[in-house]
Amino acid sequence: MRAVSVEDLKPGMVLARSLVNEDMVVMVSEDTMLTKAHITRLNFLNIPVVYIKDDYELSSNYQTAAAVFNRGNAFIKEYSSVVEDAQEIFTEVGEGKPERVENAKSVITTSLVPLSRNSGVIDHLFELNHLASDVYQHSLRVSILAGVIAKWMHSPVSECRDIMLAGFLHDIGKTQLPQRILDKHIDKLQGEDYETYIQHTVEGHRILSKLPGLSEGVKLAAMQHHERMDGSGFPFGSRSGDINPYASIIAIADIYDNITTEREGYVKQTPFDAISYITEHLYTSLDPIVCIPVLTHIKDAFLGSKVTLSNGLSGVIACFPNDFAARPVISIAADELLNLNEHPDIKIIEYNPK
Repeated sequence: MRAVSVEDLKPGMVLARSLVNEDMVVMVSEDTMLTKAHITRLNFLNIPVVYIKDDYELSSNYQTAAAVFNRGNAFIKEYSSVVEDAQEIFTEVGEGKPERVENAKSVITTSLVPLSRNSGVIDHLFELNHLASDVYQHSLRVSILAGVIAKWMHSPVSECRDIMLAGFLHDIGKTQLPQRILDKHIDKLQGEDYETYIQHTVEGHRILSKLPGLSEGVKLAAMQHHERMDGSGFPFGSRSGDINPYASIIAIADIYDNITTEREGYVKQTPFDAISYITEHLYTSLDPIVCIPVLTHIKDAFLGSKVTLSNGLSGVIACFPNDFAARPVISIAADELLNLNEHPDIKIIEYNPK
């Protein structure tokens, strides 16, 4: 690895060490391929120097050797192979082309269902370290996550596929939004921009309602994935009994992906931040019928993984003290365990999939 001035960075360079700010928050993760947006942000933050992988680390021989030990490589390769087709299908469904519905169903069956059943899928999705303002990639990941959740809920196979289709198409209404709104995080939208944004749910339902071969659940997931059980969501403030079960599943997948994916103006957080959010809103805004299976099963994916803590220590996730504990117990040494639920001031600042 080599140190490079931020002024000399070029898009395509690969980060060799994670960047952590004064609040011990990971701003950009190791192995991220830098884009213009990353470099602009680093300049804005007045970071003088970063470590970049050298030619040897990026060489084919090194990558081939590393791939032998990287169980996520096959997943990422398969995911990458479907991205281009998914973008085209997503765009043309947004244009109301009815023939593309069958193409979308085919992508679900042949590509996304196998990915959702891949061992370690939660870790693999987290390893996709890119700025992800593009709607179709977010929709791909939500589709895969929705499939995992449906499996945890013991949904029939045919229903799992339909729920994944709902995940893939849930944001189809965003094809009607201007890019300047899509580039912003929802928390930064105000006034007319916010009102325009929330209409993507109504637009999505309108688009899908005109297309053949889609279930009511798929159509309503587009309309209701931002609705909340306590009536605090949008576009209509619907409450628990009026929200379609597909929409409740897509809502959790959507929240998880938004929290754990880096976007322009928004720092990527760890899966434990997502778990904390889901735990905090269990029985209030989020559906416990979906949340409980998620909280019960998702933690198994993290056991044995390495984490870096805000107090400077590193360790391995040993267990969770109970089903609804939002934070894990960390093994710091052979005879030292640290229960993060008892130390709210200590945060996980970096998560490294095992």
